[in-house]
Amino acid sequence: MTALSEDLLVTVNKLQDLVFNTIGNDSLDLPQIVVVGSQSSGKSSVLENIVGRDFLPRGSGIVTRRPLILQLINIPSERHDKPESDEVHIPHTAASVAGQYEWAEFHHLPGRKFDDFALVKQEIEAETARIAGSNKGINRQPINLKIFSPHVLNLTMVDLPGLTKVPIGDQPSDIEKQTRALILEYIAKPNSIILAVSPANVDLVNSEALKLARQVDAMGRRTIGVLTKLDLMDHGTNAMDILSGRVYPLKLGFIGVVNRSQQDIQSGKSLSDALHAEVDFFRHHPAYRNMANRCGTQFLAKTLNTTLMSHIRDRLPDIKARLNTLMGQTQQELASYGNKQFSGKEHRGSLILQLMTRFASSFISSIDGTSSEISTKELCGGARIYYIFNSVFGNSLETIDPTHNLTVTDIRTAIRNSTGPRPSLFVPELAFDLLVKPQIKMLEAPSQRCVELVYEELIKICHTCGSQELLRFPRLQAKLIEVVSDLLRERLGPCSAYVESLISIQRAYINTNHPNFLGAAAAMSSVMQNRQEQERRAALADDRKKREKRRLKELGAVNGNPPASPEDEDEQHTDSKTQNIPIRSQPTRNTRSMSPHFGKGQEGGVTATLNGAHANSHQTAFGTTNTTRDSFLNYFFGKDGAQPASSLPQLSSQSRPYTNVNEASISHNTRRTDMRAPIMSADEYPPPMEYTGDPKEDPEAVLSDRELLETELISRLISSYFNIVRETIADQVPKAIMHLLVNHSKDVVQNRLVSELYKEDLFAELLYEDDGIKAEREKCERLLDTYKEAAKIVGEVL
Repeated sequence: MTALSEDLLVTVNKLQDLVFNTIGNDSLDLPQIVVVGSQSSGKSSVLENIVGRDFLPRGSGIVTRRPLILQLINIPSERHDKPESDEVHIPHTAASVAGQYEWAEFHHLPGRKFDDFALVKQEIEAETARIAGSNKGINRQPINLKIFSPHVLNLTMVDLPGLTKVPIGDQPSDIEKQTRALILEYIAKPNSIILAVSPANVDLVNSEALKLARQVDAMGRRTIGVLTKLDLMDHGTNAMDILSGRVYPLKLGFIGVVNRSQQDIQSGKSLSDALHAEVDFFRHHPAYRNMANRCGTQFLAKTLNTTLMSHIRDRLPDIKARLNTLMGQTQQELASYGNKQFSGKEHRGSLILQLMTRFASSFISSIDGTSSEISTKELCGGARIYYIFNSVFGNSLETIDPTHNLTVTDIRTAIRNSTGPRPSLFVPELAFDLLVKPQIKMLEAPSQRCVELVYEELIKICHTCGSQELLRFPRLQAKLIEVVSDLLRERLGPCSAYVESLISIQRAYINTNHPNFLGAAAAMSSVMQNRQEQERRAALADDRKKREKRRLKELGAVNGNPPASPEDEDEQHTDSKTQNIPIRSQPTRNTRSMSPHFGKGQEGGVTATLNGAHANSHQTAFGTTNTTRDSFLNYFFGKDGAQPASSLPQLSSQSRPYTNVNEASISHNTRRTDMRAPIMSADEYPPPMEYTGDPKEDPEAVLSDRELLETELISRLISSYFNIVRETIADQVPKAIMHLLVNHSKDVVQNRLVSELYKEDLFAELLYEDDGIKAEREKCERLLDTYKEAAKIVGEVL
């Protein structure tokens, strides 16, 4: 073996020790030999033959339940000194050759050396049970064992649990799946050499080891096949086809070995005798004697050593490149934890100021949408505030009904209460004011909720502004969030009060002169148009019914059906009389109520006048052709004086509603109804009236046509004015929130943080580091030192 090969394996062993001791895993993917085989395939015996010692536990079921990383280290044969340890126990049966000693060391027991390999076996069993438990389950945490001996070649091998099919005893039901996953984790690494152990007395096509090896090494470039139990094959059979590579080709080939049988182990046959017996078997077997020099444990050990050295030589440049990558990643991670040294108050003060500035900048950029860490999964920051203004607040305003909780009876009661003891000819303005102000009040709740939602979003932004460097100092981060939260809380009160005042301002003055307000005349025109439309539809429906009825009667007469019923005859008679009788106006009785009512003829005159009756139709319910010049608006809201008769608009179903000062007016000089009543006898007089207390409105009382007209008119005016106020509030509330809460917080957050936290007596407390961050940084530092040391070791060879 050349000196370079020795140096290479020593280098890998150093790297493995370094990585294993510091990291606890094989992140470097170091070259090693992984032993794979089915349960009772003889892989433990192969390892013991290579070492020359009985040190592995034996028994039924799965005995190897944790990966065993075995490092064989050759020591000079002329060494005669004993191991320097007080815990060394040399039994009388300990093998020694010319005073040369062998010993073992475990990674989990640093400083202790085992020269009795029976104790090594016990320690493996105890350590396995400590981690993997006693229920025959497996665990992926490895056991690291070093064996120093002058009789071994330098090798690094990993013994894995044997493959099983059926759980036995307390084993988990998925023991086969766990074992396969563990084996694949090791053999899938490109730098691993697979030692697939298969028994020769079982057909090779059933070899589970070769099956797993093919999954990760389909070309067979890094797999060495080992055939055990060649002495147990049936008489007349041999494994020459397999050993020569004609059955299953592998680049590294197959090697046959003969291990001790169970009877040999029970009888106490030594390994040295077993190795001599193996050599004799291959020399004298008629089939294998021609290739005896390429069979046996000694040839297997040399092959493994040569293969491993060559593999290390090939993979070492990749290992160096991998080390450089790991060092760069670790340095970057360490930089994220920051420098652990804070020397002097000036340095601490500048660090705190820097962190505060970054926090404030992150808060502002999150609101403005200029942050580099904007989420692509959900709305956040300023986009969320925009969503609150336009979607949440806007939709909540749109869902408010202008006449919510305002029934026809409520409107009628308000009209009556606003007139007092006086009869009113038209709807009073006071009733409109009384009814519209409570409706405007409904806009306050969604407006205040909008303020609260924006405040909550700002608090959320504040809590998500921490950087990775700021996570080092949890107390400083908590103080920063506390100061900004106090600032937002201070601004919440003035903002809510201002939004409340916006609603109060709208309720303080009802501006019926607003250019977008519908107006009384236009509202009345709309009401009358609707009524005309309803009457037209009703008339069409009646005509349709009469035509259908006449058609059915005609069909009945043609088909010889009996004559129509007396009711139909009476209806026909009535229709004919109606057609022959001229229309005459009938006097109407004057009714008593809180407000005077027009008679039917009078209401027909109002309808004709408001809907644009012709100028020559002067015989209406409003009297003669002399029309007054007082405006219709003057009686509803006191708007506009009298207008010339020639300017009276024609308010028909086709005419456009008027909302300006030249709204349509109608005459208020109505014809007085006939107040004369027939003479009644004494028996016909009604009983005297009794006062029963406060009058109570009957919600189910039938409204007169005039009351229906008035309530519908007021309802339309309320909806018109409410929509005007709603548009104003929808525009003013977001502006107020942005000015008083959002923009103000952005402008003063930096100054508030500095004034509250930049104090020397707080530096020590604010810069207190989190224990978890400390541990992570120290771990990162150790890892970086490990990688640097590994790179130095590799650099000595390359």
